[in-house]
Amino acid sequence: MHDIRAIRENPDAFDAALARRGLPPQSPAILALDEERRACISAAETAQAERNAASKDVGRAKASGDEAEFERLRALVSEKKEEIARLDSEAKAKDAALQELLAGIPNLPHDDVPVGEDEADNVEIHRWGSPRGFDFQPVEHYQLAATQGGMDFETAAKLSGSRFVMLKGGVARVHRALAQFMLDIHTVENGLTEVNTPVLVLEETMYGTGQLPKFGEDSYQTREGWWLIPTSEVPLTNIVAGEIVDEAALPYRFTAHSLCFRSEAGSAGRDTAGMLRQHQFEKVEMVSITHPDHSRAELDRMTGCAQGILEKLGLPYRTVVLCTGDMGAGARRTHDIEVWLPGQDTYREISSCSVCGDYQARRMNARFRPEGGGKPEFVHTLNGSGVAVGRCLIAVLENGQQADGSVDLPEALHPYLGGKTRLAADGTLV
Repeated sequence: MHDIRAIRENPDAFDAALARRGLPPQSPAILALDEERRACISAAETAQAERNAASKDVGRAKASGDEAEFERLRALVSEKKEEIARLDSEAKAKDAALQELLAGIPNLPHDDVPVGEDEADNVEIHRWGSPRGFDFQPVEHYQLAATQGGMDFETAAKLSGSRFVMLKGGVARVHRALAQFMLDIHTVENGLTEVNTPVLVLEETMYGTGQLPKFGEDSYQTREGWWLIPTSEVPLTNIVAGEIVDEAALPYRFTAHSLCFRSEAGSAGRDTAGMLRQHQFEKVEMVSITHPDHSRAELDRMTGCAQGILEKLGLPYRTVVLCTGDMGAGARRTHDIEVWLPGQDTYREISSCSVCGDYQARRMNARFRPEGGGKPEFVHTLNGSGVAVGRCLIAVLENGQQADGSVDLPEALHPYLGGKTRLAADGTLV
């Protein structure tokens, strides 16, 4: 959500920022609607003043016995009452239209975000680790001997249809161990507060983080009206919805491991093999609520937290800044972390960390009270994967694969697996 006052004060800057996203000028339509809304409010205030004055004169006319003036004034009061109601209704309609228009316009990118059309224009800013050399041809995760019994797509399809998987045995335990490992690192070493969130949320909760109304087709809604969360960013960020928190309490840093649900609308035919792109998956999410002055630095901190998970697991990765054409609608700057997958011979996204400024906070009406007093201000929000559990499982399997189809597991996971170090070719932990 955008600040209408900022648009009024500098419409050219607003349009210039959106132009970097490839959008035409938006301020003319916004300001025209805003002017109509304000005109209705002003006219209603004028009519109210006229009604108040006429109401006072009604009594005097009655007392003086001037029946004609009494009836004229009484009719005027009634007329102004109807006019005020009409103008108030028009103002509300104009305001609703303005809010809908503002809510549908993407966030303004930071000045340091590269301009581009798609992922080809993203800019690499960091790289860690070197892809392992193999003396055999590496395969994808679902082709490994070790996963044949533990990664069951057929049974999942029988139960739920395409783009679901049922994990079993050793594979399921490694998946669980990864989530536990991530939570422990984020809470113990990175100082985040663990939260167990609902996966069903209200419509206003989805609206608060920008999933609605524009991107509703990407998520699932129940018959009762609840929405299945596409990520725990949604409930975590909305913890401060409608609140005024003390500045001294900032920043809030949360993490949660949750099921996530996405319809994958518009992605037909993409990554259909294996478990890279699923309707249901698990993710460890990070959310920060900060003072506006600290949000950009918090993005770097959050990115470092996600990168640290991959480094502890020994997984090579690179970090890119998304260009304006590839960045999500709610973000002002986004860092994507891409892990190396030898089975595909390429880097694939495993985490996306974004700073949203006050874009979500305005939608949620989430503010903080300055320590020195003064009017409450909107907080800044950030979110990031810390990281996607299923994709991390894929990376662990593919990077640790051996010629016989077994998998050597990262040392960091050994304590979570009862000291087991390998996923044997038959799928058992040894």
